[in-house]
Amino acid sequence: MARVTSATKTLQEYGRGIIGGLLFSLPLIYTMEVWWAGFIASAEALLACIGFTFLLLLGYNRFAGMRRDATFGDLCWDSVEEIGLAIFVSFIFLLLIGQIEFSMSAHEILGKTVTESMIVAVGISVGTAQLGPSGSKETGMEGNEGKFAAIFEVIILSICGATLFGSAVAPTEEILLIAINCSPGQLLLMVLLSLGLCAVICFFSEFRGRGNRGSSWFQMAGIVALIYSLSVMVSLLMLIFFRRTDGSGFYIIAAQTIVLAIPASIGASAGRLIIDGNYGESKK
Repeated sequence: MARVTSATKTLQEYGRGIIGGLLFSLPLIYTMEVWWAGFIASAEALLACIGFTFLLLLGYNRFAGMRRDATFGDLCWDSVEEIGLAIFVSFIFLLLIGQIEFSMSAHEILGKTVTESMIVAVGISVGTAQLGPSGSKETGMEGNEGKFAAIFEVIILSICGATLFGSAVAPTEEILLIAINCSPGQLLLMVLLSLGLCAVICFFSEFRGRGNRGSSWFQMAGIVALIYSLSVMVSLLMLIFFRRTDGSGFYIIAAQTIVLAIPASIGASAGRLIIDGNYGESKK
């Protein structure tokens, strides 16, 4: 959230951020598996979760969530502020629904709050940038444009989209049940489906005027492969964090990852258009 001088504008940005955070994370706040993950999470896992979220917010705010004249200090400050606001919102909601009580240990309260708040934080960042009045959306910080910057932007926005979409189902038991009952042939079809959906969404759907826009087949294949690889990585990390890989063999872990990568890859490809409101126009 870019620092502003007006108290009214500050409250408006906080309001947009909170709404955005709840839009993306409210189902997780009501999910028992997430409460349990927070309860059993180690201090190291919680710190890693906060660190990953902070880096993700830095990347998103760098490309889509800040004024073009913002400094790196503004970028860091806004990312910390979004995490702080997310922790507050998560704590209040968990308190309201009875999942946090002051008789609980500090570790349980902190674990549940931090686990819930990381997705809330990403939602707050997106909501602040994209839910504002028409014409007020930020376009990212100024910087050197080039091929590397464009690829890095694809990576960051894809990870954000995969995290927001995949986190809605990552902690649930259904991912494991589907994975156990899937044959290798079904898993292969899931991989092909995910790749096909990425290609359609990114290059052939004409969402926000995206389309092919002169890209070669080789370039399109490279982008699709990159987006799907990022979706697989995010899916595996979420499964590890939510302890869905504990005690499982390689096949079951791989199967769960492929199953979860379907919504994650949709989020990574379609989410780049949704969470970066200027993507369709600014990249023409």
